[in-house]
Order: sequence, then structure tokens, then C-alpha cells
Amino acid sequence: MTTITKAACIGGGVIGGAWAARFVLAGIDTRIYDPHPEAERIIGEVLANAERAYAMLTMAPLPARGKLIFCKSLKEAVEEADWIQESVPERLELKRGVLTEIDRHARADALIGSSTSGLLPSDLQRDMVHPDRFFVAHPYNPVYLLPLVELVGGQKTTAETIARAQAAAAQIGMKGVVIHKEIEAFVGDRLLEALWREALWLIHDDICDTETLDDVIRYSFGLRWAQMGLFETYRIAGGEAGMRHFLAQFGPCLAWPWTKLTDVVDLDEALVEKIGAQSDVQAKGRSIRELERIRDENLVGIFQALKGGNSGEGWGAGKLLADFEKRLWSQAKPKPAPDLAAPLRLVEAKVSAAWVDYNGHMTEHRYLQLFGDTADALLRLIGVDMAYVEAGHSYYTVESHLRHLGEARLGQSLYTTVQLLKTDEKRLHLFSTINDAQSGTVLATAEQMMLHVDSAAGKAAPAPAEVLARLAPIAQAHAGLTLPQGVGRHVGQAR
Repeated sequence: MTTITKAACIGGGVIGGAWAARFVLAGIDTRIYDPHPEAERIIGEVLANAERAYAMLTMAPLPARGKLIFCKSLKEAVEEADWIQESVPERLELKRGVLTEIDRHARADALIGSSTSGLLPSDLQRDMVHPDRFFVAHPYNPVYLLPLVELVGGQKTTAETIARAQAAAAQIGMKGVVIHKEIEAFVGDRLLEALWREALWLIHDDICDTETLDDVIRYSFGLRWAQMGLFETYRIAGGEAGMRHFLAQFGPCLAWPWTKLTDVVDLDEALVEKIGAQSDVQAKGRSIRELERIRDENLVGIFQALKGGNSGEGWGAGKLLADFEKRLWSQAKPKPAPDLAAPLRLVEAKVSAAWVDYNGHMTEHRYLQLFGDTADALLRLIGVDMAYVEAGHSYYTVESHLRHLGEARLGQSLYTTVQLLKTDEKRLHLFSTINDAQSGTVLATAEQMMLHVDSAAGKAAPAPAEVLARLAPIAQAHAGLTLPQGVGRHVGQAR
């Protein structure tokens, strides 16, 4: 598998800056070259938004943040990189010149990708001395969150290069889809162009305004597309008879004169102003950075929802996130041994927009999620990790009692602790707390009983000796701790 340890980004605009954030937050040292006088400010703001989004996205331990180094020349940026990503403006001669210079200074084994949204890779690699290691790597904005990258080779690109690029994309949490033949605009932008052309006509003809059109997408088929795409969605629409029935029933509609897909709207000054004015109203005064943060929060919420779908196996982008987290957990360096003389402080979290209800308070099931994350952290501490679970054994929660003592609010930093009350060869009796990170105030408690289970047999079974050996010093140390207030309470009990 290709392992990327150093990356380079040439161009630091909306796409290039987000590529840099994606690399840096995957623990990859990244050099960037962009002659724009405010490049460091702009890219710094993009990276700050990316870090904010990742804090909401996952509890998995991210690798140590890679170094972001601004270079004074293209040569300095690319000469040591494993993956070089070009993201300069979409002009063929400009890109071709930049890519030829990259090719001249890059290591012989470096991958060279272009973020072009439509230019043919064969045209871009024309003047390169080593065109075999060049490919299009077309991402979607925001690159640091949206995981798709279209991988398109040119006439001189080797299959090995595409395979290496696909493996490298997986390393940074992306889904590298290989486009089999080069074609202008590839796949995604061709679909978007068709929708965009029709949308412009609908605004031009005053059928609706920009906000209505966006509502039609985001409240209906946009939600379906987010997790199943187009063809699988339509397969379901065909009912039990499936895709063939759908095509037979709705295929003839394509000949009806509904759309204007081959009739290009004239984007004259009047239409541009109409769209611009409607878009201004729709934004309600929010800045671009505010809209980016709202977008990121919404995407994180969708990813998290999809991660838990399909009976816990994940679905679509959620499964990709779950697989990426699994790799992060497996690569994480062990934390220093916790102080056993006190309840173990195991989880840090911040209340994100995806966690709150209409009052701005953390919603009820997120408390349970944090207590579950705390129990999982304890289990990892005693060797019950992903590999252990895959081998056929785990601890299952069989009883819980939660108390809500305070309110966690949007943006609040939290930490959790867990105290081991009692244990035997099959059971763990835990008491956990959620605390405000600044004051230490206890906001919620959970008393839980967990049972060690043989998953294949579907019944309780003694934990192995090595797990019990890791439990023993914690149980011994915690046996001397004062019982927390709230142990043994039941629902409705007077305070």
C-alpha cells in the first residue's frame, strides 16, 4: 500500500487550501506554494474550519497534525513530496506549464495529481518528461470533508499510478473512484452541469427563486442521493420488480419536452443580477465563513447518521468514515497510563451543532453516546479493541441508569470519567460522569452493567485471563475509592 508522509499543494485557493487541510489533518507534512499575498491568511482560515469540523466528525484519535509549510518557490514545495496536488486556475496552458515544472523538480516516484474539474489528463501531461505518474484527482468542495475524488488517467498514465493514487486516497479518508475513460468534465461535473443548466432556466423563466430550488433539492432527492446515489434509489422506485420495471415505466418520459438540457440559457446581465439578488436574500446576511461552518456541521451530522445505519455497519459516506476511524484507532499511539488512584479520565468532547436540540442543549441520546464512548475507551484500555471484537468476543451493556444533573450547551467542552465499582470474570459494573471541562461540574452520570459475551455462541462467557489481568489493578485501586453519589439509585427515587 502506498504510504504518504509528505505532500505538496501548488495553489492555495478554495480547493488547494482544502487539500492542504485534508493532508495536514491526516498527519502528513504539507508544503504549499501560492504567490497570492494573502495565501497564509486564507489557508489558515480554511484549516481552522477544517479542524472545527473534524472535532465534530469523529472521536477517533487523529494523528499528530502534520506541519504546514509555506514555500517561496514551486521547486522548494515539491522536491521531497510523495503526493503533489496541483490546484491552479482552470486554464490549460497555465496548468500545463505548472505541471511540467512540477514534473521537472519532483522525485521520480512522486504521484502528481491535478484538481482540474474538466480538462483532459492527456492534454495536461503532454509536455511532461514523466507523464506516467500523472493523473487527475478531481475532488469536491469542501475537500477536507467530502470524501470523493475522481481518479482519471491520461493516455500515458500507468495503471500502477492509478492504483497507488487510490491507495493513497484511502490513507487520508477519501474514496478514490476510477473513471475508466478520460472525458471532459469526467462524471460528477457532467451530472452537475445538466442539473445546473436546468436550474438556470427555471430561475430565468421565473418558475421559482433560488431558495425554492435549493429547498426542492435538500428536502427531497438530495437526502436520497446522500446515501444511495441515483441508480440504487431508482431501483427501489421500481418496487419489487426492480430496475427493469422502473426503466420500462419511466424511460419513455425522457422523450418528453420537459427539460432544456440542450438549450443553453443566456447568462446576460439581467439574469446574473436576478440570481445574485435572490442569492443575497437567501443568505440572510451570513458571511462565506459562516455558511462554510453551517455546511460543515450539516455534513458532519449526515456522516454520523450514516455511520450508524445498516444495522451498525454504516452506509455510504458513513461506512467510509467508520472504516477510516478503524484505521485511526489501530494506528493510534498508546496514551500514557491513567492515574488509577482516581476515576479514569478517558474522553474529551465538544458539543457540536449536530448534538443539540432546538434549545441549543445537548440532546438526550448524545449523553448516552458519550457514556458509550467512555465505556469503549475503558474496554480498549483492557485490550478489548476492534481486533478483539472481530475475533468473536466483547462486552455488552445489559443495564444502564442515567441522571441528568445539568445542561450541556452548544460549543461547551466536556470530559468524562469512569470508576470501576465491581468486576468478576463476566461482569463490569461502572459509574461514569460527564463533566464541564472548565469547572469540573458534573452534568450527568451513568451507572452501567456490562456482560462479557461470546458473540458466536450468543451468550455470556468468562473473559480471558489477559483481559482480567488488565482489569485487576484498576479494580484493586478503585476498590479504595469512595462510592460516587448516585450509585444504586432507581428511576423516580427522591433525592
